[in-house]
Amino acid sequence: MTTETQSIEPTEHPPRPRRFDRLHVVLMVLLAIITGAVVSVWVLTVYVFPDEFKPVILSAEENQVLDAKLSRLETTPGRAGATLPLQPEAYSEVGASRDIALTEKELNALLANNTDLARKLAIDLSSDLLSVKLLLPLDEDFPVLGGKTLKVKAGVELAFNDGQPVVVLKGVSVMGVPVPNAWLGNMKNIDLVQEFGQQGGFWAAFADGVDAIRVEDGRLSIRLKE
Repeated sequence: MTTETQSIEPTEHPPRPRRFDRLHVVLMVLLAIITGAVVSVWVLTVYVFPDEFKPVILSAEENQVLDAKLSRLETTPGRAGATLPLQPEAYSEVGASRDIALTEKELNALLANNTDLARKLAIDLSSDLLSVKLLLPLDEDFPVLGGKTLKVKAGVELAFNDGQPVVVLKGVSVMGVPVPNAWLGNMKNIDLVQEFGQQGGFWAAFADGVDAIRVEDGRLSIRLKE
């Protein structure tokens, strides 16, 4: 009788799924808490409680250009604080220029030179758009956020079409959240000059006094009428 010998191979069991022990769970929870805290601090710092803006400082050459523009506007002598006695003279518009041109850097530098507003307000000039960022300190008695500072942004389209200026509010945002149009009196994306200029008042007078206005990347130009 012949006995056949069969080789028996060991049965391979599938690997057991790896379980997280308590240490892994604790580490993951700690990592989530730290990540959430870092993100929260970043959001609060940038959007809710931002630091003051850094005032724009012009170079010596840029200061000379700005001083020349200001001297043409006949500002009060002695920008450093000392005023000189005024000399009587007959009024004349002969040779007077009605053009005003300032760069974005000059506008922000003017804020820094004259007030501390430069730490709370920043102006940006792009194609047909004037944008501002404003830090708004809240009163100590303000609910929840009392004593803190909010960041507000706004954009206004400025142009000149069909012989009259165009002024359009593009929007306002608080803490990075756009304010609903209804809360702005439904004033978004409306040409304020065209909408209210027919009623007289400020917008009619503004349009009647402007001969041209242009906002380019980093530059604002205005020409006034006679």
